[in-house]
Order: sequence, then C-alpha cells, then structure tokens
Amino acid sequence: MSPITQDLSPTEDGIARAAALLRVGGLVAMPTETVYGLAGDAMNGAAVARIFAAKARPAFNPLIAHVTGPEMAERLAVFDDRARAVAAAFWPGALTLVLPLREGSGLSPLVTAGLPTVAIRCPAHPVAQALIGAFGGPLAAPSANPSGRVSPTRAEHVRQGLGGRIDAILDGGPCAVGVESTILGLEGAPLLLRPGGVPLEALEAMLGPIGSGGDAHKPNAPGQLASHYAPEAGVRLNVTAPAAGEVWVGFGPDCVGAALSLSPKGDLIEAGAALFQTLRDADVLAGAGGRIAFAPVPETGLGRAINDRLRRAAAPRD
Repeated sequence: MSPITQDLSPTEDGIARAAALLRVGGLVAMPTETVYGLAGDAMNGAAVARIFAAKARPAFNPLIAHVTGPEMAERLAVFDDRARAVAAAFWPGALTLVLPLREGSGLSPLVTAGLPTVAIRCPAHPVAQALIGAFGGPLAAPSANPSGRVSPTRAEHVRQGLGGRIDAILDGGPCAVGVESTILGLEGAPLLLRPGGVPLEALEAMLGPIGSGGDAHKPNAPGQLASHYAPEAGVRLNVTAPAAGEVWVGFGPDCVGAALSLSPKGDLIEAGAALFQTLRDADVLAGAGGRIAFAPVPETGLGRAINDRLRRAAAPRD
C-alpha cells in the first residue's frame, strides 16, 4: 500500500474509498464515540499484522472486533441469553464483550492473540457504523496511536502519531466520550476487564456485583498493560499542591491556579471527553524532561475509567 496517508471525509464517497482500501488489506483510522480506531480486515491475517506493525503493538495483546450489531457479532462469538441481554441494553455503545470464540469464525488468530475468546464491540458512531456496513464484515480496530502512547480523540492526533504508516484517516470530528470502551468478560461470572465509557454502576444494576480481572503480563483483553496512554512527560496523580515546575491539571472549581483543567465544574463526562487532549496539551507545556501533576478525580462512574488511564499513564515505563 502507499506510504502516503490519505485524508478522507465522512461522506458517502469517503466511506466507499475507505472500504475499498480495507478490502485490499489497507489500514484506515476511523472515528468512534470513544477514540479513533485503526481499522483493518479482521479476517485478513496480513492486514491485522500491519495493525500491529504500524502501532508497534505487542502481538500478545488482543484486539477488538468491531461489528454493526448482534447478527454480525454472533458469527464471531458464542452468545448466551445473558450476553444477548447485555448487548441489547448497551449496544450500540461504549461496551466491549469478551466471549467464547465461535468455531469457524474466520477471524485471524492475531485478533484474539491465540486465545479461545474474542473481544467484540458495536460502536455507536454513525461513521464507524457506515464504514463497517460498507466493508461488509468485522473490523479489528485498536486505538489509532503508537502503542502505549496517548489515545487519539481527533483526526489530527492520528496523523501526528501514525501519519505515513497507514493508508487513510476518515475524519469524523472529535470523539464524544473520549475514553475507550468498558470491557466486560462474560465467559463465566461477569468480570470488569477494563473500565471505560459505560460506568460499572450501570452494568451492576443489570448484572449484580461484578468482579475485576485482567493480567498485565498475559492480557485477555486490550488496555491491560501496566504502562499505557503515556505522554513524554512524567505523570504524578492525586496532587492538590503541585511542585515547582510541574504542569498542574485540575478537576473541579477548587483547583485555583491550575494550568489546565479536565473539567472546571467537576463534570466527569466533560473530563472524560477532554482527558486525552488535555494530556497532550499538558505534555507540550511540560516540555522535555518535564512533569505533569493531576488533581484527584472521584473513583465513581466515568471517573473510574479516567483514573485507570491516568494510573497507566503514570506507571513506570520499560
């Protein structure tokens, strides 16, 4: 494929051109309501291998297969009545289900990292839905950024990180949710494998208590590596009094003097949508060798996902 990354508009023609690239094994960054995803044909092993190469992503880290709805999803995974009920309640939307892989699914083993399960999501973004529909099959689509770095919520973020490595960027504007999907394991007892755009409380209202799972050394779903979402600058969390020279990122009205804020009024939805752009802006302000300090964010609702991303951004890096 061409090393030149095309810019495509979310028109009928732009979506058709993106689908044509995907059919020949190309890679297209597509907007979703969570973050931009780097899409490739989930049935084409060479295309999926290109996703890993473009991102420099470890091959043991599985990908999410994106579908138009339950009918396509059930061709890839084994659904029971509980999984169908959860999908009916939360799809399309920011929820990924990890379910047993259906025999004969046709998915490249690279998508599942050789595991007997598959992560599946039905995105709500109309451009993502249109692209999957035009392509006619599932798209493997991790976040469209170099592995371990800050996730992209705008088309320009994709170009900054992957320009020249992928075939096209389908520009659907800023992402509304701004943090990746919640990942729920439903092989047995429900397990929260990654907090995200659907709050844990909403899932527990339907399913009862949900345990936590996941292993940074042997991931069974994306987003479990200890160091992830990292800017160049160092990150410190739960800071109410920043040190000299730190770029302080506030949350809520009490952070007087903060250089930036996730949400001046303390709104978790606003903070989630702003998180990755704010990380990028703070990184620029901090400069080489600098540090970023984040004010406390409540560990409830969408705050659980925000704190998860911040903890991984602050984790020691290999």
